[in-house]
Amino acid sequence: MLDILDQDIKFLTGVGPRRSEILSKELGISTYGDLLEYYPYKYVDRSRLYHISELSADMPFVQLKGRILSFEEFEQGRRKKRIVAHFTDGHGVCDLVWFNGSKYIYQQYQTNKEYIVFGKPGIFNGRFQLSHPDIDDADKLQLSEMGMQPYYVTTEKMKNSGLNSRAIEKLVRTLLTKLTTPLPETLPPFITERLHLISRDAAFRQVHYPKSTDEMQRARLRLKFEELFYVQLNILRYASDQRRKYRGYLFPRVGEQFNRFYKENLPFELTGAQKRVMHEIRADMNSGRQMNRLLQGDVGSGKTLVALMSMLIAIDNGYQACIMAPTEILAEQHLQTIADFLKGMDLRVELLTGVVKGKRREAVLQGLTTGEVHILVGTHAVIEDNVQFHRLGLAVVDEQHRFGVAQRAKLWAKSENPPHVLVMTATPIPRTLAMTIYGDLDVSIIDELPPGRKPIQTLHKYDNQTTSLYQGIRQQVAEGRQVYIVFPLIKESEKMDLKNLEQGYEGLKEIFPDLRMSKIHGQMKSKEKEAEMARFVCGETQILVATTVIEVGVNVPNASVMVILEAQRFGLSQLHQLRGRVGRGADQSYCILVTGQQLSTETRKRIDIMCETNDGFRIAEADLKLRGPGDLEGTQQSGMAFDLKIADIARDGQIVQLARDEAQKIIDDDPTCEKSVYQLLWNRLAALRKTNINWGVIS
Repeated sequence: MLDILDQDIKFLTGVGPRRSEILSKELGISTYGDLLEYYPYKYVDRSRLYHISELSADMPFVQLKGRILSFEEFEQGRRKKRIVAHFTDGHGVCDLVWFNGSKYIYQQYQTNKEYIVFGKPGIFNGRFQLSHPDIDDADKLQLSEMGMQPYYVTTEKMKNSGLNSRAIEKLVRTLLTKLTTPLPETLPPFITERLHLISRDAAFRQVHYPKSTDEMQRARLRLKFEELFYVQLNILRYASDQRRKYRGYLFPRVGEQFNRFYKENLPFELTGAQKRVMHEIRADMNSGRQMNRLLQGDVGSGKTLVALMSMLIAIDNGYQACIMAPTEILAEQHLQTIADFLKGMDLRVELLTGVVKGKRREAVLQGLTTGEVHILVGTHAVIEDNVQFHRLGLAVVDEQHRFGVAQRAKLWAKSENPPHVLVMTATPIPRTLAMTIYGDLDVSIIDELPPGRKPIQTLHKYDNQTTSLYQGIRQQVAEGRQVYIVFPLIKESEKMDLKNLEQGYEGLKEIFPDLRMSKIHGQMKSKEKEAEMARFVCGETQILVATTVIEVGVNVPNASVMVILEAQRFGLSQLHQLRGRVGRGADQSYCILVTGQQLSTETRKRIDIMCETNDGFRIAEADLKLRGPGDLEGTQQSGMAFDLKIADIARDGQIVQLARDEAQKIIDDDPTCEKSVYQLLWNRLAALRKTNINWGVIS
């Protein structure tokens, strides 16, 4: 039976070569199986008939049974006609209306023949009308069999070829009729029976043609669980393989460097969260297995300090450490932070980015191979083939989603055994999403800010309220503070936006002629960016006008105001990251979101959430619900494709957890995938891995 699902869609009655090409290009439907997995996005109850006398304009959809009395045509301008059919069910009269396709209408429908009409009622000239309704012969449509009518997403190209939602529905019906024997099961009875899941065959039939809401929900639960279960089983199997395959370096000592730093250089008492995370990392490094840990923490929560202390443990055990950052600015920031933390300690910390060239680069590479360089800070330059370490024991990856899977894997080749890996992110990831994207990593969370930090106040202003905004900026600068003003250059290729920034910069110079300004954008050369940033960092300039190039890692404790212009063009996570550039000192800081007055409902929700909370995890959850996982920054590059067909990571958190728990039980019982009782699962997983689904996972 699996063979029939692999059958080319063009052989299904009603498709053919032309339609199959459209289905493949528009929806990725090439086989019978693809069509079966093209699920409805909504359902409408078709089991009930209404009378015309019961209609009201606020009804969503109604179904009427009656006859067409007569047709009438109205001119709608050049070559356009509105066709109206006067329809009665014996309890009143309403109009059926079409705005095109006159020949088709007259060929298809006749007067005084009984039809069942389905559509959304509206009122025109005091009379109920249904525009472009679905119409079926009353003697061919059995209402008792209709139940909930499925609706499928279609594109303009498909509609032009007659492939609207109703046509897709008919193709699915044809396919289900063709499947005369039940589809083979893909989950064993010990799972389906314990979780009360219906069979796979019943799920496919009922998800397309449910007779009730309850039937539809049971079908969707079965299909969602299966989809998420195999994703989790794949991730956990991979993680289990890695743990068995690779022994980690053993770091039993907490020695001189760590203790000296802790006693003499630690700038403040660690928060409870930092202490807890250090215990988790310490246990990993002393376990004999390779650490693969994700460190989540909001902007300014002290992740870099935790990473540095972890690096000192590696150094105390005779190993080197490196930290890889996505941009040169962030790498230099890390270098400066680490150098400040380690002041007075006899440790060599070096930078390796694209700007480190010539003799300086040679000296760094030489120091790495001899072991004289203890900590290397760099960009993707760290993973170049000519970069060789003496003994790399710990690799820290900052903002991991900005690196591809292949790039990260190259770090493993830098050492005899794979080094311990600590992945840091300041983009809080909702738990259900973390379980799917970062499923093979253990997760640590720093959920406390260091003492003395005041929550950032976030305000929303319209672009006609800039007078008070500029007064506020002047006041902050007069008190010795500094200000970021961000323009929405979303893509570096948007020349119009770059022009926007240049014009905005000139305009700001006219508004603040007495203040000193810097300017940064992604198309500037590295040296120019560095110079401008350095001027702002040392306080030489008071306002930094920038694009989102400053989103990650820039640390200026004296900056207390972040102004984000056209804030409606940014996602929630991006707004939160930008806001995190201020509030890094002891002073009260502000984030001002400036928008136009015409805002969509979704944009207004984003702005409201930003003004209500500074909690990155709440913001990430809201972002996931508003935009879906595929749109979230990072998830597309993360190595885990979100081509889930029916499950929704944002809304199906409980099913994700259930699927993970079931998958974990199986991995615990059969880590080497050899037990015959689980053979159905391992065979199914192997079959899925051969499909075009991207099953890549992260490490």
